[in-house]
Amino acid sequence: MHALTESEIRGSFVNATVRERKSLVLPPDFKELNWERKDFVGWRDPKQPLVGYVVIPTDDEPVGIMLRLGGRQPRKRPLCSFCEDVLLPNDVAFFSAKLAGAAGRKGDTVGTLICSNFECSKNVRMKPPPVFGGHDPEAVRQQRIESLQLRLNGFATRVVGREK
Repeated sequence: MHALTESEIRGSFVNATVRERKSLVLPPDFKELNWERKDFVGWRDPKQPLVGYVVIPTDDEPVGIMLRLGGRQPRKRPLCSFCEDVLLPNDVAFFSAKLAGAAGRKGDTVGTLICSNFECSKNVRMKPPPVFGGHDPEAVRQQRIESLQLRLNGFATRVVGREK
């Protein structure tokens, strides 16, 4: 992912009001982000614990999505729909996002399971265990990164409303 400025991030949100964009709190480590090792940027709002944000690079432009943590969380350990890591070192939570445009203003949403602190980029870059890595763990890691990017693009497309 290429580096984004604060104004690019704020301007990327497709399902947030102007007021929500202006008041969002950037991640505490924003100035130190290692953009090359990120497939997307995701963070939780420290002032609003039920709110999260993701900014997903797409072919056209970055798509920022404001998320809301769901009320009732899954009982069993679910699979993150972004990284699909079966050996997760972190929790997964249900998040919903208002759709962009008129659909979102009507109250339409989409929900998904995501690593609760958005560790997906880190998860897919971990060395896979031998049982999953076969003889070429680097090829498996690269395939996991590419799969994450495809799923991120699919989620952004659903929120924006440009289903393919």
